[in-house]
Amino acid sequence: MAARVEPVTNGLPVVAIVGRPNVGKSTLFNRIVRAHRAIVDDAPGVTRDRVFAPASYDDHPFLCIDTGGFTAETPKDPAAIETQVRAQALAAVEDADCIICVLDGHAGLAPADHETVRLLRRSNKPVLFAVNKIDHVVRDAQVNEFYAAGVDKLYPVSATHGRGMDDLMEAVIAALPVTPPVAPEDAGTRLALMGRPNVGKSSLLNRLVGSERTLVAPHAGTTRDAIDTPVRINGQPYVLIDTAGIRRRSRVENALERHGAVRALGTLTRTDIVLMVLDATDGMTDQDARLVGKALEAGRGIVLLANKWDAVDKDVRDPRKFKRHLFEQHPAFANLPIVFVSAETGEGLEGLVGAIRQVERSYRVAMGTPALNRVLRSAVTAHAPPSPGGRPIRFLYATQTGTAPPEVTVFSSVPAKVPPAYTKFLVARFVEAFKVSGVPLRVKLRNRREGEAARPPIPARDTAARARRSSRPRSAGGRAPRR
Repeated sequence: MAARVEPVTNGLPVVAIVGRPNVGKSTLFNRIVRAHRAIVDDAPGVTRDRVFAPASYDDHPFLCIDTGGFTAETPKDPAAIETQVRAQALAAVEDADCIICVLDGHAGLAPADHETVRLLRRSNKPVLFAVNKIDHVVRDAQVNEFYAAGVDKLYPVSATHGRGMDDLMEAVIAALPVTPPVAPEDAGTRLALMGRPNVGKSSLLNRLVGSERTLVAPHAGTTRDAIDTPVRINGQPYVLIDTAGIRRRSRVENALERHGAVRALGTLTRTDIVLMVLDATDGMTDQDARLVGKALEAGRGIVLLANKWDAVDKDVRDPRKFKRHLFEQHPAFANLPIVFVSAETGEGLEGLVGAIRQVERSYRVAMGTPALNRVLRSAVTAHAPPSPGGRPIRFLYATQTGTAPPEVTVFSSVPAKVPPAYTKFLVARFVEAFKVSGVPLRVKLRNRREGEAARPPIPARDTAARARRSSRPRSAGGRAPRR
């Protein structure tokens, strides 16, 4: 049965920012949401998808949408990227309760601005016209020429320096509908779609939410910003994050692609689980393996998605063989769940939710101290640690000291002398015992604390012999009777 995925708006009023390319929409968006959520560059056409972020002014919350630059005239080629950008911008206008149309005060009134004003007026939505790049009082006179477009009220602003923002935001709040206070809602687990360019991340997002939330094109580099989409999957809250494709540094073609890749990697700091999208026709490439390694190093849960499974030749379309080959090449990833899907047909997506839930449980697993110490005792009994210099290493006890991802601290007599291989052995035993899947469980070794000396160490060798001796009857004087 397919998962039920529903986009979430939380009932907030919506403000859309629109205008021609390179007028400063993304800078204004970042200023309003008070975060660097949209990529800003001097080159036109940087923003392509709709970028959503919550914002608030004077205790009035709303949802702000940044859009790609567009003109009122429809591009001649329906398959061109400009056509899709325009469609995304018009979708934002349709969803908006208030529209901010940004005009370029530095470049002056352009013929296309007349058509844009007429197009927005036909939306029957409140439209505020902000003349941007008016960063000093001496430039205020440049605003007047924009009245020729038939605008009644203009708001001179500088998105870069914040000049004029209070007047604009007061007008925005006045134009928004009065809504009852919205109770804050848990955003839920954050799921980031990551991978190389053109592996189908945006197509998967659109397939999951059932609408064209992000642009899809056959060439690489279409997505540039990290796009957050709050959703409910089978009633549970999540945030889906689409990211720019990340290729090897030596193959990055321009600064914008590099900026998008940096943003994508930065998403690791604010996500919980990475949905690592692979091209099933390629298998796992070296770049895929590097990205998985970075996600594990960042402590994130991981689900592997072998996309384009429908394009794999039927003679070799065997999930078991695919898994075996992948994990033979990358044995460190054998603990990661893998789902075979097709964004084109929807095949396999019903198994994605189960894999996400499985990794979620591991990401926030609670390991009781008694159970941890039983596993530690069993591990030491099965395979004693080495004895550097003839002195055995003693393990005192273990306790969970972190979650999301899980972390276990093991107190030892000489932690500095525990070999890394033995630490990996302990990690494997904890992972197996607590059924941790898709998550990097971490084990830290520490010296025992003060006051812990009375805690009996976990035996490292001759466990059976010690158990036999401890079971012998004792005399009143505390010594075992002679035989």
